[in-house]
Amino acid sequence: MRPALVVSLCAAIFGFQASKPSPVSPDPKSPRPIAAVDTVFIEDMTWMEVRDAKAAGKNTVIVATGGVEQNGPYLVAGKHNIVLRATTEAIARKLGNALVAPIVGFVPEGDIDPPTEHMKYPSTVGVSEDTFRRLVSDICSCYRTHGFKHIILIGDSGGNQAGMKAVAEQLNSKWGDGTSRVYYIAEYFNYPDVKTWLETQGVKQQDEGLHDDFAITSIMLTVDPSSVRMKERVAAGKFHINGVDLAPADKTVAWGKKIIDFRAEATVRAFRKATKRE
Repeated sequence: MRPALVVSLCAAIFGFQASKPSPVSPDPKSPRPIAAVDTVFIEDMTWMEVRDAKAAGKNTVIVATGGVEQNGPYLVAGKHNIVLRATTEAIARKLGNALVAPIVGFVPEGDIDPPTEHMKYPSTVGVSEDTFRRLVSDICSCYRTHGFKHIILIGDSGGNQAGMKAVAEQLNSKWGDGTSRVYYIAEYFNYPDVKTWLETQGVKQQDEGLHDDFAITSIMLTVDPSSVRMKERVAAGKFHINGVDLAPADKTVAWGKKIIDFRAEATVRAFRKATKRE
């Protein structure tokens, strides 16, 4: 017996009314009633703004993974997420056709129990490698569902790289229809290159053994001075890192912008090279 007929008979016998499928509300084709804001961050956009941005040619999405971990005495636990807030915007704007997914803040940070690596320190929130890969995979799948053609994976922490590479390979093997493709861009995680470049510019560091350096601090300073505890460090005479003075702050912010541009250029170059190989 057909399901619809069963429902009708039950309704007649027991006196209830069969529910009808509710229409999609609001209509996905509803016109946007106000002007769109100028942002590349999907979480800061309305669904209509994302829809219309896609229709206008923004077919690429950047999925970036950061972390919440101990970062020495001066930098907040969300260091990598703050860095990504700056670098992902620069990458998206350079590409011209990209939006930025909400930054993935929970990544592998060591064993949880008993704790190893960063998990030995309070403030750290870690997930298992399996959880991380499943999370990144599901996020990528969402953007495929929403029609993004290119999905770029970048990570600002060393422990994120293997998982993202594996997810890209797995999904590209699974998605054989060519509708969407995932690109793991290892070139984004280029801190050694940044350090070498800074040395050619006269910025030489002496490692103090902290989970911190001039490049990271200067990028964070462009986003939020409180994230590097600028006011408190100035008061304590600690506004320096690895032998490099951070004052005046304006000068360090200028360096931060240069480093953001350096990293964004490397990422965009690698992505465009990868797409040309297809």
